[in-house]
Amino acid sequence: MNIFTYFANPLRFQKLARIVWPISMLLSLILFGFGLNEALFTSPVDYQQGETVRIMYVHVPAAWWALALYSMMAIAALTAFVWKHTLADLFCNAAAPVGATLTAICLITGSLWGKPMWGAWWVWDARLTSMLILFFLYLGYIVLRNAFDDQHSDNGRGEKASQLLLIIGLINIPIIKFSVEWWNTLHQGETVFKKGGSALDPSMMPALFLMAGGTFFLCLSLILLRILTAIALKKLQNSQKV
Repeated sequence: MNIFTYFANPLRFQKLARIVWPISMLLSLILFGFGLNEALFTSPVDYQQGETVRIMYVHVPAAWWALALYSMMAIAALTAFVWKHTLADLFCNAAAPVGATLTAICLITGSLWGKPMWGAWWVWDARLTSMLILFFLYLGYIVLRNAFDDQHSDNGRGEKASQLLLIIGLINIPIIKFSVEWWNTLHQGETVFKKGGSALDPSMMPALFLMAGGTFFLCLSLILLRILTAIALKKLQNSQKV
């Protein structure tokens, strides 16, 4: 029995999650504390963007984890659709609002950066448009997942439809990733994980990765809390039926 199969059991997962989420939340607060100090006070001003560059420290981590979270949700949805894994479906349902919020933060901070840099709040750029589609995919999942009042009476049609949407929507992830290479776009190309080395000044790296780490642990905490709440509600519903 591998570790994933072992913790796929809801009872074992609950025990682990109750230990992990407060530690994860604490790590998030610590990393955000150091990250914000680096981002606002220590990190240098960019010679072209000026103080506007500081938006990057929120924008980029939000974009990274919005993409990563959707990819994880799509894999979990495939697991739930094929093997009827309850915990995988619970993960998708718990993670969707978190991913949608991250995508919204990415779009909003991108607009705040775009106005002084491009002279417009929004342009129908390939990267921006595909990111907007990601936001609608998150919202579409949430709507479909909750489209039926009684998940048991309709044979889980809401669950199945939302899982299929996640799986099909996975095609948008490489489009977002490579859009700046496939099309002529206003959005800048790869900066941090660039072939031949990062184009970002080394003095900006600590703030970026501290904020990315803080975002990761915050998302982990929120998702674990939502899963634990969903399991508790399911137990309560089952006890009321008896």
